[in-house]
Amino acid sequence: MKPQSNPSFTACVGIDWADKKHDFCLQAAGSDQRVFGTIDHSPESIMQWVCSLHDRFGGPIAICLELAKGPLVYVLQRYDFIVIFPVHPSTLAKYRDAFVPSHAKDDPTDAEMALDIMLRHPDKLQPLKLQSVAMRTLTALVEERRDLIDSIVGLTNRLTSTLKQYYPQALDWFEHRDTLIFCDFLSHWPTLKHVKRARRSTLESFFREHKANRTYLVEERIQGIRDATALTEDESVIRPNQMAVQAMVEQLRVLLQAIGRFDAEIDAVGKTMPDYGLFAALPGAGHILAPRLLVAFGEDRDRYTNAAQIQSYSGVAPVVERSGNKCWVHWRIACPTFLRQTFVEWAGSTIPRSYWAEAYYRQQRAKGCSHRVAVRALAFKWIRIVYRCWKTRTPYDESVYLKSLKRRGSPLLASVAEAAIMT
Repeated sequence: MKPQSNPSFTACVGIDWADKKHDFCLQAAGSDQRVFGTIDHSPESIMQWVCSLHDRFGGPIAICLELAKGPLVYVLQRYDFIVIFPVHPSTLAKYRDAFVPSHAKDDPTDAEMALDIMLRHPDKLQPLKLQSVAMRTLTALVEERRDLIDSIVGLTNRLTSTLKQYYPQALDWFEHRDTLIFCDFLSHWPTLKHVKRARRSTLESFFREHKANRTYLVEERIQGIRDATALTEDESVIRPNQMAVQAMVEQLRVLLQAIGRFDAEIDAVGKTMPDYGLFAALPGAGHILAPRLLVAFGEDRDRYTNAAQIQSYSGVAPVVERSGNKCWVHWRIACPTFLRQTFVEWAGSTIPRSYWAEAYYRQQRAKGCSHRVAVRALAFKWIRIVYRCWKTRTPYDESVYLKSLKRRGSPLLASVAEAAIMT
């Protein structure tokens, strides 16, 4: 059977993108001939190529590629006669392997495979829809913030490891290492010898300036400084590690300040969104997770037709595999990791803030589930609830949900009553 172009498009194009050039395979509507070519990766070359397509075919023109965002997508999105169909890289790879068992691979062939998927399986692809500028800005901001947090985690782990080599007491005096007070302390006193020389009044002034005003904690730290014994006096150990710590502290301070700026910008952009209040009212959401939940659902209420779609897409829903007499369940591997993190982290934060969430979590743990499995199960349940609130534009109300559980005769109510008595 010859692949036929979708009659609603004047031409269909498959693109295999790369860093310096992009291979494409083009087929005009009503034709079975395919044309191959390449485009240099520069705004001018891509725009010139797109304009030549429009001059030749008019529009609309369908383009299939294994990207949903990136420089190439950003250029193509400028044209209203271009409709982009993103395809998952693993889908394209499996499709290629099905017809090329030798695993031979070539860029023009991949471009043709992308075109073939679009022509033969149009029902499996969804066109890329642009959300509002504010929503796209908020999406990029929360994702970039998360990357900065990951950098901070890596840096604090390395900083902790280095301090253990010559100055482990500093780790005992500060529970949280991703703070400006910890950075400033190490900048002032990078070794135990330095801090032991400090006067009591100087240390008290330092903690007071950093709003660490709990008297017992300040006293505990000062006493710990006075009683501390050096791990080593070897300068060949102390000096290199001291310099490494000072370098890392400078990096950490810059990252923490950047997080503050991102938080301010996310807060400013998020509050302009009509649905922001809907997610800010959720238990445990706060100013950090509320924007991430808003981004997770988006502003297009036709994006998901039911809660199961977002449960599966986010990777929160487990995967069931059956083969013969065997059946096993495992967590979803191919999914947007950041989206799954958002739901799981938020679900964890609701446990001490929602009676039924805490009861459900305890119920899962009692069944033998680990903490992570129990939190993912809670996230699965929360998505159904929030989806309903989002779809109907109704703010979440704990009392309304508890009444709903009572109407259905849910056994979770007994656990809720038990949790309420315990608190």
